[in-house]
Amino acid sequence: MRDAVIVDAVRTPIGKRNGTLAPVHAADLSAQVLNALVHRTGIDPGLVDDVMWGCVTQIGDQSSNIGRIAVLAAGWPEHVPGVTINRACGSSQQAVDSAAHAVMAGQYDIVVAGGVETMTRVPLGAHRTTGQPYGPMVFARYDNFQFNQGVGAELIAERYGLSRRQLDEFSAASHAKAATAIDDGVFDDHVVPIDVDGTKFTTDEGLRRSTTADVLSGLKTSFKPDGVIHAGNSSQISDGASALLITTSDRAAELGLTPIARYHSGAVSGADPITMLLGPIPATRKVLQRTGLTVDDIGVFEVNEAFAPVPLAWLAETGADPDRLNPLGGAIAVGHPLGASGGILMTRLLAQMRRKDLRYGLQTMCEGGGTANATIIELLR
Repeated sequence: MRDAVIVDAVRTPIGKRNGTLAPVHAADLSAQVLNALVHRTGIDPGLVDDVMWGCVTQIGDQSSNIGRIAVLAAGWPEHVPGVTINRACGSSQQAVDSAAHAVMAGQYDIVVAGGVETMTRVPLGAHRTTGQPYGPMVFARYDNFQFNQGVGAELIAERYGLSRRQLDEFSAASHAKAATAIDDGVFDDHVVPIDVDGTKFTTDEGLRRSTTADVLSGLKTSFKPDGVIHAGNSSQISDGASALLITTSDRAAELGLTPIARYHSGAVSGADPITMLLGPIPATRKVLQRTGLTVDDIGVFEVNEAFAPVPLAWLAETGADPDRLNPLGGAIAVGHPLGASGGILMTRLLAQMRRKDLRYGLQTMCEGGGTANATIIELLR
């Protein structure tokens, strides 16, 4: 039976909104990570069967199949195709899953999976200016609820009895862990310097090193006057891209490449679209049940920090070891460039597995509309 392995994984530094990456078009940003894979692995891009590219807001700079446009921007041969995938925040994680499935099925031999989002240039919710994405039948089913992830996060915090102090402490810890990881050079191996107007951008810029729970306690709530969710315990609006090279172990050997990890298994699950952010809980259960593994078998978990209640509710339901959760910080500290975030989380997962010699890692992300992906990878080197 064919396997699927990850040969290399790269990402851009994450730019904050209106920050360093703001001048860079999504196609050009994508091209730089695509070419970084070529440079690092020595692979002929003409051998790539497909580029599967996650992107959420596919209008303006990110319209017209940004996956294909990225291939052209990178200067790759015109015969290399590209496709754009949208599973909301999990778009590039779905790209990784789909690439692995295609390779394991024998339909493709070499795939690049990843994604991009330039939220400065294509703002979150920009698609709503041209129409209503849900439609009257969906609104009728859910009593005209105006689907809003921030409101969903408030509902989750209430359901799990999560206080603002707990959320703010978790968020401050995310900044602290990310700062330590940056200072220790944990990200250096997979972060690609990005050329911006002739200068090199190298470090995630959303990090606030002085953040504490006390500092966060002074921020105004965003969705309810008496609520608990605010900008400081939510993911940052960001710009970025990520890319992974996926093939079989046999094809990697033929090309003289040494894989980092094996794609072990994946699952996707739906959940209530009102509290849509709880999707990682059933997705995690599903992938563990499918494999026979338990949470104790997993050495590290990456649970996207869309809002602080998401990983905390996930912890409460799974019983996982809190010390294994997001040990390098997360989106609250460094940002969440939607279509790129699945690949970004995978680079962090691989970094922690390699530095701590952990056999299994699990990644999961909540997604708009109430779905979630969960993916398990196994370390090879």
